[in-house]
Amino acid sequence: MVGMKKKSVGLGRLSLMISMVQVLGAVGGGGVHPSKMRLVPAVYVLGDSTLDVGNNNHLPGKDVPRANKPYYGIDFPGSKPTGRFSNGFNAADYVAKNLGFDKSPPAYLVLKARNYLVPAALVMGVNYASAGAGILDSTNTGRSIPLSKQVVYLNSTRAEMVAKAGSGAVSDLLAKSFFLFGVGSNDMFAFAAAQQKLNRSATPSEVEAFYTSLISNYSAAITELYGMGARKFGIINVGPVGCVPSVRVANATGGCNDGMNQLAAGFDAALRGHMSGLAARLPGLAYSIADSYALTQLTFADPGAAGYANADSACCGGGRLGAEGPCQRGAALCGDRDRFVFWDSVHPSQQANKLGAKAYFHGPPQFTSPINFNQLANYNS
Repeated sequence: MVGMKKKSVGLGRLSLMISMVQVLGAVGGGGVHPSKMRLVPAVYVLGDSTLDVGNNNHLPGKDVPRANKPYYGIDFPGSKPTGRFSNGFNAADYVAKNLGFDKSPPAYLVLKARNYLVPAALVMGVNYASAGAGILDSTNTGRSIPLSKQVVYLNSTRAEMVAKAGSGAVSDLLAKSFFLFGVGSNDMFAFAAAQQKLNRSATPSEVEAFYTSLISNYSAAITELYGMGARKFGIINVGPVGCVPSVRVANATGGCNDGMNQLAAGFDAALRGHMSGLAARLPGLAYSIADSYALTQLTFADPGAAGYANADSACCGGGRLGAEGPCQRGAALCGDRDRFVFWDSVHPSQQANKLGAKAYFHGPPQFTSPINFNQLANYNS
């Protein structure tokens, strides 16, 4: 009887895969190829604009950040904007590619609207990331899907998955799947903006309270997902936010804002320590922290070594450092987009996303801890 049950679940998944091959093209899905070697059965993505593949296109409100117009997507297959804040693929896509998928799983709100949520969730995963999202609910309130709400959506997805495939099959799937996190930059921007508005620097106690709130919410998200059955967490930490063109342009010299970078580095250290403690308390939890901060700083130190000609300006934008005008049709556009670290005034280029994901999977050990993304994907508790 046990053997018959396993066979039934297998046939059910095969049927779902065939169905997905037929329909996912309509929603910009990740391209299901049953013969392609995957390291994990599915990928679930939570985070901000660095990982968003179209959720914000389906949020109401004129102030919602969206990448639904040219020149976004100019290097994406079909040269069309998809909601990715990139000239092409973003970090979620390249992490998924390294895991054996064609690109990121589709956006949750797209799948939900078109009634493809459960098949996608069971066969390849779902992307819940939202541009502008923060670890704190107060970050960009009403203009994005905060991390806590993304977790709620994933929990509701899981309930629908269980109704379709059964609790045992879903638990096994989630335990083997890859949960990608990339969030926190918007919280740094919001905190810095609040201090600027007060025309003063934050006190050490205010910074500590800020970190405490961030870690509390981050921990709650990880713990809730663990309770749902997730075991493998790939976390991209917060990069040097004080060096993005939109921040540099406020400096007469075009230099980085060291205070914002220190704020991000302090959070990254707190997160690293907390994840170590969390793994010790939650049996079977495995994680890898990708050090976007260290990788980006190394790139800034010697852009040419990574193949870049420009590491401080936006490829698409206007004015000084390409950061004084939006990236839109008619904006100034650089000639060789693979030679720029930044696509627009905040977001990395497709090439930067590609090289970042490669470093997190196969690069030197200083860019990931305690294991790399490849080891995490192959981890068996």
